[in-house]
Amino acid sequence: MTNEEILLQAVDLRKRYRRGGGAFAQGDASNEFTAVDGVSLQITRGETFAVVGESGCGKTTLARMLLRLIEPDGGKIIFAGRELTTLDGAGLRAARRQLQMVFQDPYASLNPRMRIGEIVAEPLAIHEPQLSGGERGRRAVAMLERVGLNADFAGRYPHEFSGGQRQRIGIARALILRPKLVVADEPVSALDVSVAAQMLVLLQDLQREFGLTYLLISHSLPVVAQVATHIAVMRGGKFVEMGEAEQVLRHPQHAYTRELLAAVPELPKVRATA
Repeated sequence: MTNEEILLQAVDLRKRYRRGGGAFAQGDASNEFTAVDGVSLQITRGETFAVVGESGCGKTTLARMLLRLIEPDGGKIIFAGRELTTLDGAGLRAARRQLQMVFQDPYASLNPRMRIGEIVAEPLAIHEPQLSGGERGRRAVAMLERVGLNADFAGRYPHEFSGGQRQRIGIARALILRPKLVVADEPVSALDVSVAAQMLVLLQDLQREFGLTYLLISHSLPVVAQVATHIAVMRGGKFVEMGEAEQVLRHPQHAYTRELLAAVPELPKVRATA
Protein backbone atom coordinates (compact mmCIF):
# COMPACT_ATOMS: atom_id res chain seq x y z
CA MET A 1 0.00 0.00 0.00
CA THR A 2 1.44 3.38 -1.03
CA ASN A 3 1.14 6.60 0.92
CA GLU A 4 -1.00 7.99 -1.92
CA GLU A 5 -3.59 5.26 -1.31
CA ILE A 6 -3.89 6.02 2.42
CA LEU A 7 -6.39 8.81 3.01
CA LEU A 8 -6.63 8.75 6.80
CA GLN A 9 -4.20 7.34 9.33
CA ALA A 10 -4.41 7.35 13.12
CA VAL A 11 -1.48 6.40 15.31
CA ASP A 12 -1.89 5.49 19.00
CA LEU A 13 -4.90 7.76 19.66
CA ARG A 14 -5.87 8.17 23.30
CA LYS A 15 -8.62 9.96 25.18
CA ARG A 16 -9.48 10.00 28.89
CA TYR A 17 -12.48 11.55 30.63
CA ARG A 18 -13.29 12.44 34.22
CA ARG A 19 -16.38 10.79 35.69
CA GLY A 20 -17.64 13.91 37.45
CA GLY A 21 -17.20 14.41 41.17
CA GLY A 22 -16.60 18.16 41.04
CA ALA A 23 -13.47 20.14 41.79
CA PHE A 24 -12.36 17.85 44.62
CA ALA A 25 -12.01 14.96 42.17
CA GLN A 26 -9.52 16.77 39.96
CA GLY A 27 -6.19 15.00 39.78
CA ASP A 28 -7.69 11.76 41.09
CA ALA A 29 -6.68 9.16 38.51
CA SER A 30 -9.17 6.66 39.96
CA ASN A 31 -11.97 9.02 38.94
CA GLU A 32 -10.98 8.90 35.25
CA PHE A 33 -11.72 6.37 32.54
CA THR A 34 -10.10 5.76 29.17
CA ALA A 35 -12.55 6.11 26.27
CA VAL A 36 -10.00 5.44 23.51
CA ASP A 37 -6.87 3.50 24.41
CA GLY A 38 -4.05 3.45 21.87
CA VAL A 39 -6.07 3.03 18.67
CA SER A 40 -4.29 2.96 15.30
CA LEU A 41 -5.86 2.55 11.85
CA GLN A 42 -5.40 3.20 8.14
CA ILE A 43 -8.23 3.98 5.73
CA THR A 44 -7.53 3.80 2.02
CA ARG A 45 -9.19 5.95 -0.62
CA GLY A 46 -12.59 4.73 -1.80
CA GLU A 47 -13.17 2.13 0.89
CA THR A 48 -15.69 1.79 3.70
CA PHE A 49 -13.88 1.20 6.99
CA ALA A 50 -16.32 0.17 9.71
CA VAL A 51 -15.79 0.35 13.47
CA VAL A 52 -18.23 -1.96 15.24
CA GLY A 53 -18.87 -2.58 18.91
CA GLU A 54 -21.35 -2.19 21.73
CA SER A 55 -22.54 1.15 23.11
CA GLY A 56 -19.93 2.82 25.27
CA CYS A 57 -16.93 1.11 23.71
CA GLY A 58 -15.44 4.38 22.42
CA LYS A 59 -16.60 4.34 18.77
CA THR A 60 -18.12 7.82 18.67
CA THR A 61 -15.30 9.35 20.71
CA LEU A 62 -12.85 7.92 18.17
CA ALA A 63 -14.86 9.28 15.22
CA ARG A 64 -15.05 12.77 16.72
CA MET A 65 -11.33 12.77 17.49
CA LEU A 66 -10.54 11.85 13.89
CA LEU A 67 -12.46 14.97 12.80
CA ARG A 68 -10.83 17.09 15.54
CA LEU A 69 -14.26 17.75 17.05
CA ILE A 70 -12.70 16.32 20.22
CA GLU A 71 -9.04 16.88 20.94
CA PRO A 72 -7.02 13.69 21.56
CA ASP A 73 -4.87 13.39 24.67
CA GLY A 74 -2.19 11.65 22.64
CA GLY A 75 -1.38 10.21 19.25
CA LYS A 76 -1.38 11.49 15.66
CA ILE A 77 -4.00 11.91 12.93
CA ILE A 78 -2.77 12.18 9.34
CA PHE A 79 -5.23 13.08 6.58
CA ALA A 80 -4.22 13.22 2.92
CA GLY A 81 -0.57 13.43 3.97
CA ARG A 82 -1.03 16.27 6.50
CA GLU A 83 -0.96 15.85 10.26
CA LEU A 84 -4.30 17.14 11.51
CA THR A 85 -3.20 17.17 15.12
CA THR A 86 -0.80 20.06 14.43
CA LEU A 87 -3.21 22.22 12.41
CA ASP A 88 -5.19 25.15 13.70
CA GLY A 89 -6.91 28.22 12.32
CA ALA A 90 -7.08 28.45 8.53
CA GLY A 91 -5.22 25.17 8.06
CA LEU A 92 -7.72 23.23 10.13
CA ARG A 93 -10.69 24.91 8.41
CA ALA A 94 -9.27 24.00 5.01
CA ALA A 95 -8.85 20.38 6.06
CA ARG A 96 -12.29 20.17 7.61
CA ARG A 97 -14.08 20.91 4.35
CA GLN A 98 -12.70 17.56 3.16
CA LEU A 99 -13.96 15.78 6.30
CA GLN A 100 -17.70 15.73 6.88
CA MET A 101 -20.02 13.85 9.23
CA VAL A 102 -23.46 12.25 9.01
CA PHE A 103 -24.92 12.11 12.51
CA GLN A 104 -26.89 9.35 14.20
CA ASP A 105 -29.99 11.34 15.15
CA PRO A 106 -31.75 12.82 12.10
CA TYR A 107 -34.04 14.80 14.42
CA ALA A 108 -31.46 16.48 16.67
CA SER A 109 -28.87 17.15 13.95
CA LEU A 110 -30.97 19.66 11.96
CA ASN A 111 -31.65 23.20 13.18
CA PRO A 112 -35.46 23.40 13.54
CA ARG A 113 -35.42 27.15 12.89
CA MET A 114 -33.72 26.91 9.50
CA ARG A 115 -35.26 25.94 6.18
CA ILE A 116 -33.93 22.81 4.54
CA GLY A 117 -32.23 24.70 1.71
CA GLU A 118 -30.41 26.89 4.25
CA ILE A 119 -29.29 23.84 6.26
CA VAL A 120 -27.82 22.10 3.21
CA ALA A 121 -26.19 25.31 1.93
CA GLU A 122 -24.72 26.33 5.31
CA PRO A 123 -21.32 24.64 4.74
CA LEU A 124 -20.99 26.62 1.49
CA ALA A 125 -21.63 29.86 3.37
CA ILE A 126 -18.80 28.96 5.77
CA HIS A 127 -16.23 27.56 3.35
CA GLU A 128 -17.09 29.37 0.09
CA PRO A 129 -18.28 32.82 1.21
CA GLN A 130 -17.58 34.25 -2.25
CA LEU A 131 -20.59 32.40 -3.66
CA SER A 132 -23.81 34.36 -4.06
CA GLY A 133 -26.89 33.33 -2.12
CA GLY A 134 -28.51 32.28 -5.36
CA GLU A 135 -25.64 29.97 -6.29
CA ARG A 136 -25.61 28.42 -2.83
CA GLY A 137 -29.33 27.81 -3.14
CA ARG A 138 -28.98 26.20 -6.58
CA ARG A 139 -26.26 23.85 -5.34
CA ALA A 140 -28.34 22.93 -2.31
CA VAL A 141 -31.35 22.07 -4.47
CA ALA A 142 -29.20 19.98 -6.81
CA MET A 143 -27.82 18.00 -3.86
CA LEU A 144 -31.27 17.53 -2.35
CA GLU A 145 -32.43 16.09 -5.64
CA ARG A 146 -29.40 13.82 -5.79
CA VAL A 147 -30.30 12.24 -2.45
CA GLY A 148 -33.87 11.67 -3.59
CA LEU A 149 -35.72 14.73 -2.30
CA ASN A 150 -37.83 17.22 -4.26
CA ALA A 151 -36.53 20.68 -5.05
CA ASP A 152 -39.52 22.32 -3.35
CA PHE A 153 -38.47 20.78 -0.04
CA ALA A 154 -35.79 23.48 0.20
CA GLY A 155 -38.30 26.02 1.51
CA ARG A 156 -39.70 23.79 4.25
CA TYR A 157 -38.61 23.07 7.84
CA PRO A 158 -37.21 19.89 9.42
CA HIS A 159 -40.35 19.07 11.44
CA GLU A 160 -42.24 18.52 8.19
CA PHE A 161 -40.15 15.46 7.26
CA SER A 162 -39.87 11.83 8.32
CA GLY A 163 -36.76 10.37 9.93
CA GLY A 164 -35.58 8.88 6.65
CA GLN A 165 -36.07 12.16 4.81
CA ARG A 166 -34.20 14.05 7.53
CA GLN A 167 -31.29 11.66 7.25
CA ARG A 168 -31.20 12.28 3.49
CA ILE A 169 -31.06 16.01 4.28
CA GLY A 170 -28.13 15.35 6.62
CA ILE A 171 -26.36 13.40 3.88
CA ALA A 172 -26.95 16.24 1.41
CA ARG A 173 -25.45 18.72 3.88
CA ALA A 174 -22.40 16.48 4.37
CA LEU A 175 -21.80 16.13 0.63
CA ILE A 176 -22.39 19.71 -0.49
CA LEU A 177 -18.66 20.50 -0.18
CA ARG A 178 -17.69 17.32 -2.08
CA PRO A 179 -15.55 15.98 0.79
CA LYS A 180 -13.01 13.19 0.50
CA LEU A 181 -14.02 11.43 3.72
CA VAL A 182 -17.47 11.06 5.30
CA VAL A 183 -17.79 9.82 8.86
CA ALA A 184 -21.19 8.17 9.30
CA ASP A 185 -21.97 7.71 12.99
CA GLU A 186 -24.74 5.10 13.29
CA PRO A 187 -26.47 6.63 10.24
CA VAL A 188 -29.36 4.14 10.11
CA SER A 189 -29.82 3.12 13.76
CA ALA A 190 -32.74 5.53 14.28
CA LEU A 191 -34.58 4.29 11.16
CA ASP A 192 -36.87 1.32 10.60
CA VAL A 193 -35.51 -1.65 8.70
CA SER A 194 -36.89 -0.85 5.24
CA VAL A 195 -35.84 2.81 5.38
CA ALA A 196 -32.42 1.82 6.70
CA ALA A 197 -31.93 -0.53 3.76
CA GLN A 198 -32.75 2.28 1.32
CA MET A 199 -30.29 4.56 3.10
CA LEU A 200 -27.46 2.03 2.81
CA VAL A 201 -28.10 1.68 -0.92
CA LEU A 202 -28.07 5.48 -1.26
CA LEU A 203 -24.76 5.76 0.61
CA GLN A 204 -23.19 3.14 -1.67
CA ASP A 205 -24.51 4.87 -4.80
CA LEU A 206 -23.13 8.22 -3.63
CA GLN A 207 -19.80 6.62 -2.79
CA ARG A 208 -19.43 5.38 -6.35
CA GLU A 209 -20.61 8.64 -7.91
CA PHE A 210 -18.48 11.02 -5.84
CA GLY A 211 -15.50 8.78 -5.11
CA LEU A 212 -16.14 8.95 -1.37
CA THR A 213 -14.32 7.21 1.43
CA TYR A 214 -16.45 6.23 4.43
CA LEU A 215 -15.69 5.67 8.07
CA LEU A 216 -18.80 3.90 9.37
CA ILE A 217 -19.53 3.70 13.09
CA SER A 218 -22.07 1.01 13.98
CA HIS A 219 -23.19 -1.48 16.60
CA SER A 220 -24.94 -3.59 13.94
CA LEU A 221 -23.02 -6.40 12.26
CA PRO A 222 -25.73 -6.86 9.58
CA VAL A 223 -25.34 -3.19 8.59
CA VAL A 224 -21.56 -3.47 8.56
CA ALA A 225 -21.65 -6.66 6.49
CA GLN A 226 -23.60 -4.92 3.72
CA VAL A 227 -21.28 -1.98 3.19
CA ALA A 228 -17.85 -2.46 4.81
CA THR A 229 -14.64 -3.38 3.05
CA HIS A 230 -12.63 -3.46 6.29
CA ILE A 231 -13.80 -3.85 9.88
CA ALA A 232 -12.33 -3.00 13.26
CA VAL A 233 -14.02 -4.53 16.30
CA MET A 234 -13.82 -2.23 19.31
CA ARG A 235 -14.18 -3.09 22.99
CA GLY A 236 -13.24 -1.06 26.04
CA GLY A 237 -11.59 1.67 23.98
CA LYS A 238 -9.35 -0.73 22.03
CA PHE A 239 -9.45 -2.56 18.72
CA VAL A 240 -9.52 -6.26 19.53
CA GLU A 241 -9.68 -7.39 15.89
CA MET A 242 -9.21 -5.70 12.53
CA GLY A 243 -9.11 -6.90 8.93
CA GLU A 244 -10.96 -7.35 5.67
CA ALA A 245 -14.71 -7.66 6.13
CA GLU A 246 -14.89 -11.22 4.80
CA GLN A 247 -12.13 -12.37 7.16
CA VAL A 248 -13.53 -10.73 10.28
CA LEU A 249 -17.14 -11.78 9.71
CA ARG A 250 -16.60 -15.30 8.36
CA HIS A 251 -13.43 -16.29 10.22
CA PRO A 252 -13.27 -14.21 13.43
CA GLN A 253 -10.12 -14.59 15.52
CA HIS A 254 -11.14 -12.89 18.77
CA ALA A 255 -13.62 -14.31 21.28
CA TYR A 256 -15.47 -10.99 21.53
CA THR A 257 -16.00 -10.89 17.76
CA ARG A 258 -17.38 -14.42 17.92
CA GLU A 259 -19.75 -13.34 20.72
CA LEU A 260 -21.08 -10.46 18.60
CA LEU A 261 -21.58 -12.76 15.63
CA ALA A 262 -23.31 -15.41 17.72
CA ALA A 263 -25.97 -12.84 18.68
CA VAL A 264 -26.89 -12.26 15.00
CA PRO A 265 -29.30 -14.83 13.49
CA GLU A 266 -27.92 -14.46 9.98
CA LEU A 267 -25.60 -12.07 8.20
CA PRO A 268 -26.33 -10.77 4.71
CA LYS A 269 -23.81 -11.36 1.97
CA VAL A 270 -20.56 -9.63 2.87
CA ARG A 271 -19.54 -6.82 0.54
CA ALA A 272 -16.56 -7.62 -1.66
CA THR A 273 -13.35 -5.85 -0.65
CA ALA A 274 -12.60 -2.83 -2.85
